[in-house]
Amino acid sequence: MDNNKDEATHGTGHRVGYKRVSTADQSTARQLDGIELDKVFEDKASGKSAERPELQAALKYLRRGDTLVCHSMDRLSRSLADLLKIVSDLTSRGVAVQFVKEGKTFTGDDDKEAELMLAMLGAFAAFERAMIRERQREGIEIAKTKGVYQGRKQALTDAQVAEVREKVAADPGIDKTALAREYGISRVTLYRYLRNENQNEETSISP
Repeated sequence: MDNNKDEATHGTGHRVGYKRVSTADQSTARQLDGIELDKVFEDKASGKSAERPELQAALKYLRRGDTLVCHSMDRLSRSLADLLKIVSDLTSRGVAVQFVKEGKTFTGDDDKEAELMLAMLGAFAAFERAMIRERQREGIEIAKTKGVYQGRKQALTDAQVAEVREKVAADPGIDKTALAREYGISRVTLYRYLRNENQNEETSISP
């Protein structure tokens, strides 16, 4: 393949966004909100592995002169080793990597101090996630001993659930995405209510 021809067709200087959440119930809407981007890739998958379909598609799409924009380091990867490898591979190809939350952009022209900063920030993000999970576990255990832990709570009232079911029964072809947005829930949660599962998204214990 003629790489020069491929670059000319694709263009340079594109700002390419990458968003990630861990589950289908979660929303990426707040990530990179208000940031101008030419193209966006989005995964709903764990960040433990770099083998995510949209991430891999983004890595293949990026060309010299482009910038990959992520909300934060842990959105790109929860593995420090993968984070360092992805950034190193991209910058070696002439692709810049920007992390909005950390306020850092890595270009490949960075000195050793910048490389050290990337490793330190990535390690701190991993430590912070571990601490949040530990506090959440401790909070749940304390709530259980006090008899106040209720697990997940219902996202809609019984009356709202009835309304949703009535609307779908009256119009089976109703736009489910718009209906879910109207009630402030995800499509997945909406379908759970329609299947009488009444499962919920919010937890009663915050980290």
